[in-house]
Amino acid sequence: MNVVVHPSGIKGNIRAAAGKSSMQRACAAALLKSGTTRIINPGMSNDDLAAIDVIQKLGATIQYDAVTGDLLITSNGVRPISNEMNCGESGLGIRMFSPLAALSQVPLKINGTGSLLTRPMHFFDEVFPKLGVAIQSNEGKLPLQIQGPLKPADIEIDGSLSSQFLTGLLMAYGAAEADGVAIKVNDLKSKPYIDLTLQVMKHFGWEVQNENYAIFRFTKNTAALINDITYEVEGDWSGAAFLLVAGAIAGNITVEGLDVCSTQADKAILQALSDSGCALSIQDKKIEIGPLPLKAFHFNATDCPDLFPPLVALASYCEGTTVIEGVNRLAHKESNRGLTLQEEFGKLGVEIQLQDDLMMVKGVAGGAVKGGKVHSRHDHRIAMACAVAALKASNAVEIEDADAINKSYPNFYEHLEILGATVKK
Repeated sequence: MNVVVHPSGIKGNIRAAAGKSSMQRACAAALLKSGTTRIINPGMSNDDLAAIDVIQKLGATIQYDAVTGDLLITSNGVRPISNEMNCGESGLGIRMFSPLAALSQVPLKINGTGSLLTRPMHFFDEVFPKLGVAIQSNEGKLPLQIQGPLKPADIEIDGSLSSQFLTGLLMAYGAAEADGVAIKVNDLKSKPYIDLTLQVMKHFGWEVQNENYAIFRFTKNTAALINDITYEVEGDWSGAAFLLVAGAIAGNITVEGLDVCSTQADKAILQALSDSGCALSIQDKKIEIGPLPLKAFHFNATDCPDLFPPLVALASYCEGTTVIEGVNRLAHKESNRGLTLQEEFGKLGVEIQLQDDLMMVKGVAGGAVKGGKVHSRHDHRIAMACAVAALKASNAVEIEDADAINKSYPNFYEHLEILGATVKK
């Protein structure tokens, strides 16, 4: 699907979409917990739907409350009803659910679709055998053939590629009632996402001792005694980052449903927006934002690499050259986001230089990005970044494969339209 976004002023109120990082972790915890979990404000992105499908394959049953729309998940632990599960294109899904699936002794095939088929999974080849799990991968890529059960043990892992692998192990160890063992982690990235994992685990009854993100210790607890649980999915800072940048560029808007005390890493967008000089008012559960003369900023996105696309859209309208650190985290996303941002924003007249771990974005002279045709590269965040940049462009921007947004934020274009943008599908 192609979408054309015309230069538009925006205004009004919008509610942030449900956070898929929170939603997927809640689904995983509900699978592991015996009893029924009520999830309030459940997400409906492709990644969320993939997580729901996976937990059903692993033995959970689901239904939606016809009155409230809440998601009810009933489970008695990991008890696969299928010999294959598919995580779609969800990087978090494949990395989190694989250790959970390994809790069962049933042989399972773990697969994905799209760009996930090319992303490295060597981590499991190296770690699973140390935990008693037999594994065969496709030369370090999907599909994986595994057979557990996973047996918690003292291990040491590399945390530099993604914190999502650690998330899966933490949850698996908790569900396996690990006692007196520890996971040692070297060079952990995206620590805020581990904070979110630990927060969800605690909500469901599992306590983990975090020693400065270097060692995670487990002692057996009584989590299994807690049956019925209610969990509310918070607003998604990752998706809301695009709305906030849109407000900073193109109009005065209010984004509601965001917790400023959230552990979500992408809450850091507030610091970049503040540094850019936009009009910004941070209140309880809502953010008011509007345009002022924008200036270049320096931002370290190592722990929040998903912010690169909205940061590039913001930097495109800033006077001067913005420097963003953390480019090395972008190689194994839905696209190679560093190169993709450079190439697609280059079509809009924005010069981006990549140097080691740095990205330099030169704000467009005169303050107007060019119109033109870009391609999402099947990457939801690239599509959204280009759409936001189009709001103050000199001409319309046509986005090819624009429905890539369905992975995380299927209502994104509708939300832009609610705020007054002209979007043609």
